[in-house]
Amino acid sequence: MRIKITAQQLFRSAAVWVWGIAGLKLLLNVVLHGRYGYFRDELYYIACSDHLAWGYVDQPPLSALILAATRWLFGDSLVAIRFVPALAGAGVVVLAASMARLLGGKRFAQLLAAAAAALSPVILGNAARYYSLNAFDLFFWALLAWIAIKIIVQERPDWWSWFGVAAGLGLLNKYSVGFLIAGLGAGLLLTAQRRQLLDRRFWLGALIAFLLFLPHILWQVNNDFPSLEFMRRAAGEKNVALPPVEFLLGQFMQSGFAQSLLWLLGLAFFGLHPSGRKVRFFAWAYVLIFAVMILTHAKVFYLTPIYAPFLAAGAVLLERFSWKGVRPVFVIALVLLSVLVMPFAVPVLPVEKFIAYQNALGMTPQPEEHSPLMDLPQYYADMFGWEEMVEQVAAIYRQLTPEEQSGCVIYVRNYGQAAAIDFFGRRHGLPPALCPHNNYWLWGQSRLDRPMTVAIIMGAHRTTEENLADLQGPGRFTQVELAATTNHPYAMPHENGRQFFICRGPQFSFAQIWQAEKEFI
Repeated sequence: MRIKITAQQLFRSAAVWVWGIAGLKLLLNVVLHGRYGYFRDELYYIACSDHLAWGYVDQPPLSALILAATRWLFGDSLVAIRFVPALAGAGVVVLAASMARLLGGKRFAQLLAAAAAALSPVILGNAARYYSLNAFDLFFWALLAWIAIKIIVQERPDWWSWFGVAAGLGLLNKYSVGFLIAGLGAGLLLTAQRRQLLDRRFWLGALIAFLLFLPHILWQVNNDFPSLEFMRRAAGEKNVALPPVEFLLGQFMQSGFAQSLLWLLGLAFFGLHPSGRKVRFFAWAYVLIFAVMILTHAKVFYLTPIYAPFLAAGAVLLERFSWKGVRPVFVIALVLLSVLVMPFAVPVLPVEKFIAYQNALGMTPQPEEHSPLMDLPQYYADMFGWEEMVEQVAAIYRQLTPEEQSGCVIYVRNYGQAAAIDFFGRRHGLPPALCPHNNYWLWGQSRLDRPMTVAIIMGAHRTTEENLADLQGPGRFTQVELAATTNHPYAMPHENGRQFFICRGPQFSFAQIWQAEKEFI
């Protein structure tokens, strides 16, 4: 028996429109992928994908493995390495619409949830602006929420095994998935759904998640738990501690202004509406995770992966409003407000025009770390200056004699600089960089045997005289000269004015001082 689907039925199908919205979002991301340069962390992820392991100082291993496979299949171009994160973002769009359907939403709610997710700055931007574990983090949070809703609404406790698979993989991508897992668990405990905790299938899912995450735990044990030191120092010394009101305002900015009204409606749906009674644990999860992130000085975007189910629930509630005209008014506001802030999410404008646009709106970039900003927010500024810096290093390297080049060590201060040298330096024949920052410190232990006759060293954030005094003298180098100074109009301020020195006559080896050089932050 054949089932014929007419064009009219296809046109009216919510699924077709949802996949169309997800496809348009993906297309927009792909078109813009090559507009700016490689991002600082993106270069570091590339370095991690060249050193596959069960863990890294500052992240679990999954995103590096995905990137290694991507590079093997498609190469190192910006479009190639950014496609899979963009695909993950499109997946969030589909999951948001599917959650709306599970929560009782009809065609309008499903399309609204998909559109709100696709136009949300965090999903449009963080999920595709550059290669990052944050893109997959958004997907795993949405996937776990979708599975949790499916388990409760459709009474499918057999899906706890799939929840465990998604939780284990999510933790292997980024630890912050643990916030959602703990929040949902606490929410279940605080509601009538606590009976799920008595089901052996729930604990089977927990066991699956643990077993998937276990190799990374063993890696942490074998390496003296470096990620604990990294997280402690990042929270205390790197991240800006925001008061609750500013943290909440940051949620509005990153999730989108119209989207914020929608997820607030979703919070009301989960917390107060009779239709949300079975899934009330989501409301508890949000409140608890919000509180924990405030207490741990989390960055604003750490909470933003939580919003897909709340956008879906808000769309369901809005669909049920009987007020005439509320739907078209909200849809128009959603589109207009999203277009207004779109240049802050993805590089739709050339950089000069973006700066002018930003200034016209009076939206000066706000730091989330203890690093000053200039004209660009960090997520854009860190896409500039890397190739130019490596070309400066290459020019210094070419000044050396062949004997000096064979014994040259290039020492820089952070993983962005080191990863840029490792990536762009290949075309110049540069040796791998030596760097004490995060996983580069671990990798450096295998590079300490390289004989050193001369070093190209990036000075600390000091004056020329202070750097010269630090590098030259007994137990250091016998001859030091300033060779270059970095300068790029759009780069992060702390990457400008960085001085490179040619240092000859070493009176020490890096192996002797490497333990003290470690910088996990």
